Amino acid sequence: MKPKPPIESLILTLRGQKVILDADLAELYGVPTKRLNEQVKRNADRFPQDFMFQLTAREWSNLKSQIATSSLEIPHAEGVVPNWSQFATSSKRHRGAAYRPTAFTEHGAIMAATILNSPEAVAMSVFVVRAFMQMREQLAANAAILKRLTEIDKTLLQHDSALRSIWSKLQPLLESPPAPPQRRMGFNRDKE
Repeated sequence: MKPKPPIESLILTLRGQKVILDADLAELYGVPTKRLNEQVKRNADRFPQDFMFQLTAREWSNLKSQIATSSLEIPHAEGVVPNWSQFATSSKRHRGAAYRPTAFTEHGAIMAATILNSPEAVAMSVFVVRAFMQMREQLAANAAILKRLTEIDKTLLQHDSALRSIWSKLQPLLESPPAPPQRRMGFNRDKE
């Protein structure tokens, strides 16, 4: 059994929401993607739009371009075609337009664990929820840091303005005084 990737690395932002794709969720819960999707269809009333949604062709295309497009792993079983992406149904077919993935929000991922009802799914749902919570806390911390940086920037701009004002007032004082007029030597007719 290969080690599972960190849950945080599987959480994506789509349509302004943190989501996890069906293939990744199925792998975490220890079931084939096909089985997860079958159970979701059988229990469709438990999955409103704010729990899950299917990616559009454009979203799927954009996502595929962001993810490694080829798998360098050599298949372990004879006759298994290596998949070009980390997302594949249990039948090992490549996902095309008809097989766009489903994205589950935090609540959808929890609901999926309840319909699968396997011990591994229930245990992993706790980790999934914690991963979503950790990401939310990181976003809140980042927001606080950005707010503080904005305050610092505003203060620096005020100080910069004050320093420029002081500099403009000091500038005439820092200039060397004009040279005194030199006396002409010799006979001066101008004074008569």
